[in-house]
Amino acid sequence: MTLLEAIDARHSVRQYLDKPIEDEKIAALREAADELNRESGLHLQIVTNEPKAFSGPMAHYGNFTNVTNYIACVGKKSKTLNEQLGYYGEKLVLLAQQLGLNTCWVALTASKRKAAAVIDKGEKMPVLISLGYGATQGHARKTKSAADVSDAVDAPAWYNAGIDAALKAPTATNQQRFFFSLNGTAVSAKATGGFYSDMDLGIVKCHFEIGAGDTAFSWA
Repeated sequence: MTLLEAIDARHSVRQYLDKPIEDEKIAALREAADELNRESGLHLQIVTNEPKAFSGPMAHYGNFTNVTNYIACVGKKSKTLNEQLGYYGEKLVLLAQQLGLNTCWVALTASKRKAAAVIDKGEKMPVLISLGYGATQGHARKTKSAADVSDAVDAPAWYNAGIDAALKAPTATNQQRFFFSLNGTAVSAKATGGFYSDMDLGIVKCHFEIGAGDTAFSWA
């Protein structure tokens, strides 16, 4: 499965089977997390066989079931932390999809206090990402149009492909509050306000890069 195929196949899943994740898949995720941490300075962690974070009333309110594995999104406190976690966390989400696993970004409907993650001094953990074999594969969300999220006119194919991939990115409550502009080969992307929209922006930029492919563009 390519990354573009993973983008198409991946949907948020909250109900999971009582089925362990194979050791080789956990190892692949941990290897990828280690590499991303070296690149970014984040502290992404793969937590397995730990039911407490998704055992409280908020998790039940969010309709989460059988969640015992998750990605802990941890990093040093900064103004750009949420965007970084969105960008690099989504890389792990798409790898999980390639491995045949399902995921869901989780902000308030899990107990971060109970999560079995290492949070060092000066770090915080804004979100978790549930991980496992879904009871279903989820379903596609209603999405905005390209004209809703970009002002580019007669844009090149690579840019349009990037926007298409960005529109398939998960965002908090499916708000899709982001906007793109194009100036030559310079692309700007900004959050337009809303709940966790800065983290959404990181996820969206990850998708845009995948959609745009090997085209030599720069972020403005």
